[in-house]
Amino acid sequence: MKLFKDKNLQAMFGVTLMGVLGVASITPAFPRIIHDLGIEPGQVGLLITVFTLPGIFLSPFLGVLADRWGRKRILVPSLVLFAVAGSACGFVRDFQMLLIFRFLQGTGGAALASLSGTVIGDLYSGKQRSEAMGYNASILSVGTASYPAIGGALAMFGWHYPFFLPLLALPVAYLVMFVLHNPEPQSHGDLAHYLKGAWGIIRNRTVLGLFMVSIATFVILYGSLLTFFPILLSSRFGASTLQIGLIMSAMSVTTGLTSTQMGKLAARYSEKNLVKAAFLLYGAALAIVPVVPELGLFLVPIIIYGMGQGLNIPSLMSLMAGCAPTEHRGILMAVNGTVLRFGQTLGPLVMGVSFAVWGINGPFYTGVAMALIVFVVGVIAVR
Repeated sequence: MKLFKDKNLQAMFGVTLMGVLGVASITPAFPRIIHDLGIEPGQVGLLITVFTLPGIFLSPFLGVLADRWGRKRILVPSLVLFAVAGSACGFVRDFQMLLIFRFLQGTGGAALASLSGTVIGDLYSGKQRSEAMGYNASILSVGTASYPAIGGALAMFGWHYPFFLPLLALPVAYLVMFVLHNPEPQSHGDLAHYLKGAWGIIRNRTVLGLFMVSIATFVILYGSLLTFFPILLSSRFGASTLQIGLIMSAMSVTTGLTSTQMGKLAARYSEKNLVKAAFLLYGAALAIVPVVPELGLFLVPIIIYGMGQGLNIPSLMSLMAGCAPTEHRGILMAVNGTVLRFGQTLGPLVMGVSFAVWGINGPFYTGVAMALIVFVVGVIAVR
């Protein structure tokens, strides 16, 4: 049987799709939110920041609970909260209330990305793990490809309509509860013994290097691409929300196609080298964005960036999952979730400062500098 036909893996695909829904579906609506709610362009990034912020604090705690209580007992309530709080955003018309419900939605979404990777790490090993992570990254890309287009189309009727999409998390919760059959970790020893073992894994040089690479990955993605790329398209070229969504979707399609080849690529090249290649592609793509003369040509840097994502994300996840045994994999992947959430939260803020100082081109040139620094310095720490 083809690995992607495994019902357990398909259930995790649903969780992964929900994990990316919280941001990818609403960013094309940012220009309308700025206009309709009367806020400054620099403020709209707070809709990402408050969503990702809970994950910074909650992910390690939820990872411990997932290792001690089991994966399902954390995933199902998280999906329900994500659905309820997320859809509530569609009913408010005040920016402050919108931020509150986004924070609650982010609380529900805090465990989704890390636990989907954790369960995949539990289910598979070796080459199958790399292949499964590649398929999962492809599914993630399907979401990031389709959600901007869907969100952009919905936003044409009103900025609040994309916020009803999180209701899709309710049937996913059903699948996790009744379809997923995963090996749950067996707790051995007391909590102090467990935490001591977890700390020994987390402070490993390779793990710390992977954390640094994760932060940079998501600062660039959530700062340069997801926050300021739509603003550049709207302000410089007058692009509609649908056009913005379609252009951004091209990146995710490329990411998905690249990720499907991870089984072959991981067998031929080391995952570390695939990560290094990804950051060169990031730098090249971001350097091109500010000089693109017309709307249609943005497909060139977007496709280049998508290739980098397709190499980077599954390689990082596979490397991370292989650094811990089952009984500690939940906390490690959760701490990595905290790290990447930190990058997601920091991204709009860092690039917002760059925008304030250097204008609309600033976030992209800052992203180029970060990509080159990680290529030279960050990956050296990963053995």
